[in-house]
Amino acid sequence: MANPQYSNFDIMRRARVLQMTLLASFLLLIAGLFFFQIAQGDTYVRLASRNRLRILRMTPPRGSIVDINGAPLAVNVRTFNINGYPVDLQREENIKSVTALLQRNGIPMDEEKFRELVAKQYSAPYRAITVATNLTFAQVAEMIMDRDFKNVLFPTPVWKRTYPAAQYAAHVVGYVAEITKEELEAAEEGIYRGGDSIGKNGVESKYEDILRGAAGEEVIEVDSRGRKLRDISYVRSTRGGDLTLTIDLAAQRYAAELMGNYRGAIIAMDVNDGGIRCLYSSPSYDPNPLTWGISNKEWAALTDHDERPMMNRAISGAYPPASTFKIITGASILENKIANRSTTVNCPGYYELGDRRFRCWRHSGHGRENIIAALRDSCDVYFYQLSTQLGIERLTKTAAKFGVGRRSGIDLTGEAAGTLAGPEWKKRRIKESWYGGDTVNYSIGQGYVLMTPLQVLRAYAALANGGKLLKPRLNSAAPVESEPLDVERSVLELLDDGIHEVTRSGTGRGASAYGVSLAGKTGTAQNSHGDDHAWFVGYAPADKPKYAVVAIAEAGRGGSSVAGPIVAKMLNFLINGKKYVPPAPPAETRTTPAAQDGSRGAAR
Repeated sequence: MANPQYSNFDIMRRARVLQMTLLASFLLLIAGLFFFQIAQGDTYVRLASRNRLRILRMTPPRGSIVDINGAPLAVNVRTFNINGYPVDLQREENIKSVTALLQRNGIPMDEEKFRELVAKQYSAPYRAITVATNLTFAQVAEMIMDRDFKNVLFPTPVWKRTYPAAQYAAHVVGYVAEITKEELEAAEEGIYRGGDSIGKNGVESKYEDILRGAAGEEVIEVDSRGRKLRDISYVRSTRGGDLTLTIDLAAQRYAAELMGNYRGAIIAMDVNDGGIRCLYSSPSYDPNPLTWGISNKEWAALTDHDERPMMNRAISGAYPPASTFKIITGASILENKIANRSTTVNCPGYYELGDRRFRCWRHSGHGRENIIAALRDSCDVYFYQLSTQLGIERLTKTAAKFGVGRRSGIDLTGEAAGTLAGPEWKKRRIKESWYGGDTVNYSIGQGYVLMTPLQVLRAYAALANGGKLLKPRLNSAAPVESEPLDVERSVLELLDDGIHEVTRSGTGRGASAYGVSLAGKTGTAQNSHGDDHAWFVGYAPADKPKYAVVAIAEAGRGGSSVAGPIVAKMLNFLINGKKYVPPAPPAETRTTPAAQDGSRGAAR
């Protein structure tokens, strides 16, 4: 028989355990209520509020870009995006239905790619992301009729960038494309979201802050099933600012025609204010596919290692300036009193330095030449001999005044600085000493000196305007900026006289036959990869310069025969407002049938 006292004790012990358990549970509940409702109450109220809100970001239209005459270079067109909220799109059943919907409407998408798309744009479960872009009204209308559309997706009208000038202004205008993860992280917080477009090159990139505008935002309240209950707030997007460039689209088109199949560049600049009228790099590319979506074949063409169409040769191509550099060597010789106008050098066709012989381009020689004649005939020996007396230190000091070795500051991305080489540079880069032969080569724009076409043009524009080294500009609203060349006026006048003679009776006289009086200089740069590069740079009108133009044709062989006519025709176009048309050949004297009959009759 069981012990009654023991049974009562056991019952009492179990009751106390139950009481303690209930007390602990009650205390835990009280603590939980305190934590969630008091300590963290505000946080969870905000979360609950956000969970019932839906926020749609409205991207603004970018500002337009037009040329100096108002011709459109970059404008916006209306398209549609398909959007959804991550809280809905991350559900497994919706992933399957949405990808199937997209595939039915001709948009390639699999489940794995769709998950990556959502993850890439995700910032909050209630913030809308983009599922498909660049759809027409007809495409959206057809998609809306699909039974799976209305559950989790909705259309949004957006502005898309388009480039009417296409390849003619690609290197100037640039293009926009979807922002990368790195760009998003580097940008100021709140300005961009995943899926936004951003300027990638050219003016689109340089003036992104002006062109992009400010995004708008619409906040709505929804019920537990995601249905709209009411509007909470609405902030209208602000359109980006417009830009008017100094570029003339007609000149850009003509430049493309003049360059033909040559790789290279043409640049035209107003010598008084630095406004760039033409900046064309060949070959070019159409920026529209980069904005709207590019095929593998199109991308392969853009990344061709030989043609490199996306490289802006006008500002990023660094070349030996060849004989176009002789005005800089001449300026240094004159300002350092190594020679004056009357100093002559005999050119037998070569110059000997130690045991090396440096040849003039004219192997029979030029005879005795002063600075004017040496520029006119592009006599190498004149510059060989006097640069040896001058020395590399003084030569590079003058070259720096003309902007060699530093960026011009043009309002484009990707400008190269070129190379202002010297003894320290060679020791640092090549681990060798500087030799006299290096100075000899340097004096005629070969060897270690490299310049961009824009740098060459800027130097000649400074000669044309009497000594102002201008900052080139594309934005017509940008202020005119320049710095003094710090070269004596008398020196510049001698150099100006010399390059006038080039087109009158010298190596560039052929350029004077295209409807405009000009002064200029030829150049033929050695090319280790093939035929020589052809240079010509000049300004017009010769007596009162307004524009300077430079052209380089890679592997063009002759500056006078290839680049000279290009520059002359462009100057004629800018000054006279029309393309050069060669004069018709004189009509041949023909004998009419009547006259022939008369002659025969008279003979009888």
